[in-house]
Amino acid sequence: MLFKSKHINLRTKLATFKYRGIALDVHLLCRFNFSIHPVRRTITSDRPLHVTVDMMSDEALHEGKSASPQHGGKIADIDIARMRMPYRDAKDAFLENDLVAREPFAQFKHWFDEACKHPQIREPNAMALATCSRDGKPSCRMVLLKGFGPHGFRFFTNYDSRKGREIAENPFVSLMIYWEAPNRQVRIEGIIEVLSEQESAEYFHSRPISSQVAACVSHQSSVVPSRTFLADRAEQLYMEAHNQSLPKPAFWGGFTVIPEVIEFWQGQTNRLHDRIRFRRLAHAEKIDPTLTHMGDDGWVFERLAP
Repeated sequence: MLFKSKHINLRTKLATFKYRGIALDVHLLCRFNFSIHPVRRTITSDRPLHVTVDMMSDEALHEGKSASPQHGGKIADIDIARMRMPYRDAKDAFLENDLVAREPFAQFKHWFDEACKHPQIREPNAMALATCSRDGKPSCRMVLLKGFGPHGFRFFTNYDSRKGREIAENPFVSLMIYWEAPNRQVRIEGIIEVLSEQESAEYFHSRPISSQVAACVSHQSSVVPSRTFLADRAEQLYMEAHNQSLPKPAFWGGFTVIPEVIEFWQGQTNRLHDRIRFRRLAHAEKIDPTLTHMGDDGWVFERLAP
């Protein structure tokens, strides 16, 4: 299957001749056509991933033909195993003394505020939400954080979506927020609760009309015949709304993740990453004060090996 086709024009100067006092330059102009094809195979070892680049003639491209490695194609290696980005060094380590509080919500706010101000982070509230079905099959997707504090971390979605159905079966979930530029991530584990209808309605009506329309017409995770099918339904409802706020559908609303564990991770170039975990102290749990430190509001914190 042809994945992508392009052409490159190359010009090079071959020689210069003088004729009756006039300098004449001789140039060679070449046009290379190429296409890129995915190579389908299962990677079962540390061998690098290959991308096939095929040189083709104009006639072959116009006829819709595709070349292959057996017909002049060249293999360009992408050595994924050697991909490595520098992070922070030892002088930028994240130490216990760097915590702004002895409970996790103030620390999260500190890191979140820094992420919001970072010029290279466009969506600091993007987070991965992992859920699990009753029979132990996990799934993960990106959602947007829409509020946080001692009450928990909240987001909004369709209750009938796959994540909504899995949450109804198994309320234990995990969140992960990754900010690449400062080499930081926050992992959150806890139990989920449904927001009140009033809170969900207030947020729904604060959204743009186009977002309200999309929430109403999209039965998330259900099979649809085409994108046109959804676009037509959205256009019809948008025209009927006359730019007025819509009633919140019963199948749409918010959740709050009440955390039991919140881990703060900061990357190090030498891979001795910094990990400080806050967790709730279990009932009657006895701790080793050399490893686990008492925090505030029923939290303890400790350092984990990377």
